[in-house]
Amino acid sequence: MIRLLLPFTLLLTALYSVEIPTEHARIQKFGKTVALNAQVVQLSNAKQNIMSMVGGHIEKYYVKPAQKVKKGDRIALIESIMLSQMTAEYISLQEQYRALNKNYESTKKLYDRGMTSQQELNNQSIKRDAMRSQINALRSQLNTMGIKTKGLKKASSDYTLYAHSDGKVAEILQPLHSVINEETPIVTIVKRSDSYIKSFLPLEYASKVKVGQRVVVKYGKRELMSHVTQIMPEVDQTTQRIVVLSSIDDKTVELYINAYVGATLYFDATEEFVAVKKSALSFFNNEWVVFLPVEEEHGGKERGKRKEKKDDDHAGHDEHGEHEEHEMPYEVRVVEIIVEDEEYAAVRGIEAGEAYVSDKSYYVKSMILKSSLGEHGH
Repeated sequence: MIRLLLPFTLLLTALYSVEIPTEHARIQKFGKTVALNAQVVQLSNAKQNIMSMVGGHIEKYYVKPAQKVKKGDRIALIESIMLSQMTAEYISLQEQYRALNKNYESTKKLYDRGMTSQQELNNQSIKRDAMRSQINALRSQLNTMGIKTKGLKKASSDYTLYAHSDGKVAEILQPLHSVINEETPIVTIVKRSDSYIKSFLPLEYASKVKVGQRVVVKYGKRELMSHVTQIMPEVDQTTQRIVVLSSIDDKTVELYINAYVGATLYFDATEEFVAVKKSALSFFNNEWVVFLPVEEEHGGKERGKRKEKKDDDHAGHDEHGEHEEHEMPYEVRVVEIIVEDEEYAAVRGIEAGEAYVSDKSYYVKSMILKSSLGEHGH
């Protein structure tokens, strides 16, 4: 018998040696909460189609589906006869302009010497200016397509598509080596920071929901903080509920679009309740409980009475070397949870100012369970 009780006694001693933190219950304001069904969505402007501005042949893709891209990254290489013609024309116009400008300068010198007329000088100026206008118009088109005209010496048929914003490649729309026309969508990119939580709120809360209120999203094993950004003017036809959009605060978190998640909407704090830390709550004997340390001045007499009774019931046990009874220094208090926030829970069953175990309640629970097993292990 002594051998069986010795490990149990050592275990209780170890549990009693753990420092258990305590705090005092306090009055705190809470807002009502409501659990919602929600979905990860993207607004229509979150998807961006990268399009070709010239017709041609897709020679190469620099990206793959699901690949992350940054603004300015290469997307695809297109071989375009149209671009080859445009760059060749630009080079030709530049050469013609230099010749016209040279003629104009020569005519001006003759005019300054009185050897030619004003009309001839004006004609040379008109020709030169007209050519310069053509060059400027073509340069503008090439620059819009991302073609650098400065230092352009030879015609080129290579047209490169670039990403216009940070995001992720959602879909490659055209097969490699396919022939495309102008303004053909090539790749779809989803902007990284434009995912929202679409929650469905019952009509009874329509007057209480406001922009800026917190929505805590249960995403897998994580809780993500978001805030209401839009309250849509029309109810969802299927659920007949108000549609509330909230934006995740942490923009680095990547969410799977169309995933269904749970969410909790926190209304503004207006009501006062007795509050304890959520870490103090423990599920014990199918009820929510909080552990309270037994006060010495009140608990000493009660423990003395229980000790006397146990001594009478187990007279002679100590003579045989059996263990000394451990008195529980904690009281189990059943509570009713009213509402919660991220750190505290409003409860009924405990008074403001009462001391309670604020953390490591599992040690106290283990202590009570082990003590109970010990009492029945004689």
